[in-house]
Amino acid sequence: MKSFLNEDFLLETETAKRLYHEYAAGLPIIDYHCHLPPDQIAEDVKFENLTRVWLLGDHYKWRAMRANGIGEAYITGNKTDFEKFEKWAATVPYTLRNPLYHWTHLELQRYFDINELLSPATARKIFDECSEKLQSPEYSVRNLIKKMNVEIICTTDDPADDLLHHNKIKKDGYSVKVLPAFRPDKAMEADNTKALNAYINRLEEVAGLKINSFDMYLDVLKRRHNFFAANGCSISDHGLEHLYAESCTESEVRSIFTKIRTEQVLFSDDVMKFKSAMLYYFSVWDHEKDWVQQFHLGALRNNNTRALKEAGPDTGYDSIGDFQQGRALSKFLNKLQAENKLAKTILYNLNPSDNEMMATMAGNFNNGSIAGKMQFGSAWWFLDQKDGMTKQLNTISNMGLVSRMVGMLTDSRSFMSFPRHEYFRRILCNLFGNDIENGELPNDIAWTGKVIQDICYYNAKRYFDFDKIK
Repeated sequence: MKSFLNEDFLLETETAKRLYHEYAAGLPIIDYHCHLPPDQIAEDVKFENLTRVWLLGDHYKWRAMRANGIGEAYITGNKTDFEKFEKWAATVPYTLRNPLYHWTHLELQRYFDINELLSPATARKIFDECSEKLQSPEYSVRNLIKKMNVEIICTTDDPADDLLHHNKIKKDGYSVKVLPAFRPDKAMEADNTKALNAYINRLEEVAGLKINSFDMYLDVLKRRHNFFAANGCSISDHGLEHLYAESCTESEVRSIFTKIRTEQVLFSDDVMKFKSAMLYYFSVWDHEKDWVQQFHLGALRNNNTRALKEAGPDTGYDSIGDFQQGRALSKFLNKLQAENKLAKTILYNLNPSDNEMMATMAGNFNNGSIAGKMQFGSAWWFLDQKDGMTKQLNTISNMGLVSRMVGMLTDSRSFMSFPRHEYFRRILCNLFGNDIENGELPNDIAWTGKVIQDICYYNAKRYFDFDKIK
């Protein structure tokens, strides 16, 4: 019987062990999509205790605690930090076979050298030991990142952001490159005109310009796009239920914008046309600058309206959606391709039943200009666990070239999440190792090792071309 979480965790064969330890384990991390707060990196925050760095904002853990019968006061409420941690420790033993059980103990090992299992019996000791370590300089935010051998981080930033925190990080000479990503979801939120108008007003303040027409709106957003590019951005990101690809004339979208600004009622067609037009313009700008555009598709958000009112968004009440994805995705990508304006693109899918569709759709729009130009992105959100990663890797292997994949990301708000790259690398090496030992792949360790290293690091380094950003 193997011991839990030992050095060969998730590695079932000798070849898998060799691939991981000799080729994958030591590579730096490029985390090209996450939600880490740049202000905390800029300020090099030291967290007061383990709850502050580990539980706050982690809706994965919050969902598990609610499922275990823990009241909201111990999750997003006003209980003390230790009381919240104690309830998490009481939940962990019930997370067996949930990825949280693996991640929890992997993170305790990698960050704090703690090999004990977290439970009510060990909660006080682990909390105190980790909290004490967090007070030392080597456990500041910047050092937590460096501890995981991170080379590049791309945060997720609104077009109205001033990017001062990114500039401070750069000015300080921090060895990890922390870059912004352009996330304009709020700029196309026509199904909530009150929120959209408030956002447009904010853009007016940021730009120092009056936005009294759709053309002016585009001009201000393009200026923000240019501003992001001047400050090291080369990636956009969109979190959408599905792609929007409704046909819309310029006069129609101008009229819709006027209706928005005069607070008139929008019909469903108006909403779809406005979103489609905005998404098209963003994509054209990305192509002009040779950016990478990312589309996170398929989340059904804020399902529990009572909880949304009490706790707000991003608190663990989102789920996998069952949207029709294929036709609009095809129409959207095809229009850009026909106009020769299709940027490098990564499609992330949240509904596993759409895996094969997404992988084959990406393959429709490769044109031989760039290896792996169209990417079926890594298993995302609810799918970034062993089964989800394995299915995604097998799908891209069967439908495309897994050897050209740009690897894993954390998509996390937590500075404790970087071991997920290790989790992915172990699963990847296990798949290749098993195939070699089963005679399904040749026993060419040198070539297979190179492919493993490309997927884990070098493909992303080439694809995003971060070296050109000074």
